Amino acid sequence: MQVQIKSAEEIELMKTSGKLLADVFHMLDDIVKEGVSTLEINNKVDEFIRHTLNARPASLGQYGYEFVLNSSVNDVVCHGVPTHNQKLKSKDIVNFDITLEKNGFIADSSKMYLMSEASPIAKRLVKTTYDAMWAGIKTVKPGATLGDIGAAIQTLAESKGYSVVKEYCGHGIGREMHEEPQVLHYGKAGAGLVLIEGMTFTIEPMINQGKAKTKTKKDGWTVVTADKKLSAQWEHTILVTSTGYEVLTLRNEEPNHKRGLKT
Repeated sequence: MQVQIKSAEEIELMKTSGKLLADVFHMLDDIVKEGVSTLEINNKVDEFIRHTLNARPASLGQYGYEFVLNSSVNDVVCHGVPTHNQKLKSKDIVNFDITLEKNGFIADSSKMYLMSEASPIAKRLVKTTYDAMWAGIKTVKPGATLGDIGAAIQTLAESKGYSVVKEYCGHGIGREMHEEPQVLHYGKAGAGLVLIEGMTFTIEPMINQGKAKTKTKKDGWTVVTADKKLSAQWEHTILVTSTGYEVLTLRNEEPNHKRGLKT
């Protein structure tokens, strides 16, 4: 396993990419509405990244993918493909997963959106998934392990009666969208790779309302829950600092979460 440790100069470039990606979600907050198609949202994000931010939508063309984001609605676990026919409905929950490259470095993040009539059950799943992501993030510091991250996420999610998707995981990120290490969202505390300052990776748990089993649709991209129950996901790009962590893709509504100072 060859993990890329970022230099001070590279970290500054990654911070720039992360801040720009947070700006994308700030823009998105105003356009994700009932009646809007997921393809319309994709196209607006594409235009904003290219023409307003002068950056590159890094998902476009990655592994042959034809869009700038994933739009995962309700029982879609991840990799949902935006379409003109899929218009958001009043009871939907939806995850938008977006990557952005600026000056050679990539940031990756996703956010859940709840439509106006989303059920209490759906809201609880979305909140628990967000809390599970942060439980994992808050374990990050030099000397901690990847197993600490996965164990924290799994413990919280399962304590609320949910299941953790195991086929998909977080990943190292930098000049490439997917670098080492793989960051599992389940595991044993104290196990796995030891974290050191300068590592950058995503934490992006997918939590299911029902069983963890998934299946992939015929389009080759869209992953859904096998039991058709709801799924939720949140994601941030994380830097291991000398004292803890820094969230490089932190959004405006998360001011109290940016840095974890561990001693």
